[in-house]
Amino acid sequence: MWKREKMWMIKPPAEHPKESKYRPVLESLLPRDPMSRFNLKRSSPKDEFPNLDRNHTLMGRILNLHMYMRQFNRATESGVIFDDIIRPGLEDPGQSTGPKAVGCLAGDAQSYILFCDFFDRIIESYHGYKVTTDTVQESDFNYDNLKGGDDFDQAYAMSCEVTAGRSIEDYCFPNCFPTHYSRGERRQLLTLAKIVLEQLGEDLPGKLYSIDELSHESEDRRAVMDSPPLSLIKIGVARDWPDARALWLSEDGTLAIWVNMEDHLKLVSYRSDACLQEAFKTICINVLKMETLYKKLRHPFIWKSHLGWVVSSPAEVGTGLKASVTVKLLHLAENKRLDDILDRLRLQMEATGCPGIYKISNLQTIGVNEVELTQLVVDGVKLLIRMEKRLENNSGIDDLVPAQK
Repeated sequence: MWKREKMWMIKPPAEHPKESKYRPVLESLLPRDPMSRFNLKRSSPKDEFPNLDRNHTLMGRILNLHMYMRQFNRATESGVIFDDIIRPGLEDPGQSTGPKAVGCLAGDAQSYILFCDFFDRIIESYHGYKVTTDTVQESDFNYDNLKGGDDFDQAYAMSCEVTAGRSIEDYCFPNCFPTHYSRGERRQLLTLAKIVLEQLGEDLPGKLYSIDELSHESEDRRAVMDSPPLSLIKIGVARDWPDARALWLSEDGTLAIWVNMEDHLKLVSYRSDACLQEAFKTICINVLKMETLYKKLRHPFIWKSHLGWVVSSPAEVGTGLKASVTVKLLHLAENKRLDDILDRLRLQMEATGCPGIYKISNLQTIGVNEVELTQLVVDGVKLLIRMEKRLENNSGIDDLVPAQK
């Protein structure tokens, strides 16, 4: 005999605050269990949970069994599952010292929505920025608003570089498994890039090289790549190497554009005179031109109001921009307050392999716009050089240490 179900006996589902803002999106995904589309031979979430005992990434610190169980049976429309997301951090567990790696990569733009409870925590931990429903990531490419960057002391500042990553709507990211990011997709993206770069070359002449061309001797070759870097191999980007990867170089040497590497596009402006202002200007002008050209082809860059420009790594979402200056800091590098100073300046420092020479760059890429981010680097590098000069003269630097931001 049929009996009416007693509603009061049904336990309500658990609420997870970070997922509630995306509830309409999550509930619209059919079937409810996307894993039913696959025939994966997997055990229970508890049996599949990875060993994170010696994992030094942010993923290893944040992920627990409870969170893993919630993400376990989810898949984006492209077929990206949570194990795809955390695989980079399992392949490369990071170091116990030095800057923390995020240890994860999004497989597509929808990954940031479907696995928001995980990604939002990664972003907050790495950038110190809390993703909320009412926050909007601002963008500012007005390079005239940047103050300074062309007046570093040349005795200390040796070179600079500004990079900007972009991803194309409706395509998976390069780190995805072949079932998601196929050879065909990669080749389609290269075809789009060829069209755009040909038009970009009307104002800034340049030449597109396949990665295969870069591995052979050439008179006009200014870049060399004989084999994929280990960093790309670890995250799965080097599959089918060098198929459909390319590098565009401007004739004047001010701009390089990588195609189908860590991201669909990576613009790089390097200057040996350490003029960060000009490098930033080059990136601003050309990323805006490329955005317009891709829109005309009906393949816009991926933009989400709460995340900004979306790329594969949560370490670079927001602006997708990294500004760096290579500086000589023989004395400051040995100072016991250096880590605290860098933290207050919101900067990071990396060794270059040359004694006393370090690369200073922004850590945060979200929560500030492009001009504000680059200004942090300009002001921070100037202050670090002032401190270095003080220490050279055996003077103190306590009065120069900035307040905590």
